[in-house]
Amino acid sequence: MRFMMLLNIDEKSVPADGPSPELMAEMGRLLDEMTKAGVLLDTAGLRPTSEGTRLHLKGGKIEATDGPFAEAKEVIGGYALIQAASKEEAVEWATRFLRVHGDEWELTSEIRQVEEPGAELG
Repeated sequence: MRFMMLLNIDEKSVPADGPSPELMAEMGRLLDEMTKAGVLLDTAGLRPTSEGTRLHLKGGKIEATDGPFAEAKEVIGGYALIQAASKEEAVEWATRFLRVHGDEWELTSEIRQVEEPGAELG
């Protein structure tokens, strides 16, 4: 089963210098382990909302708003698409992913199974 791990961040709480070299090295080791285990399908961080555009459909009309999106405290800061045998396994990987960030970051990960055409959700 495939699962999407969405990483929610409060952009105002991100360390000013971004991720430390130590965090990047530890994250690299975890991502290597996930890749070798056949779990990690894709992952990336996302650029700040100040560089984004939000589209909203209402009444058949689309409205575009350029970032930053002030009304959003938490935004999706990154994602990982993983292959796991169960939701419990996906939660274990997400837990390890969050722990790598240590005490300096405040993050939330939402884990959701990806719908597969013609497959039952587990």
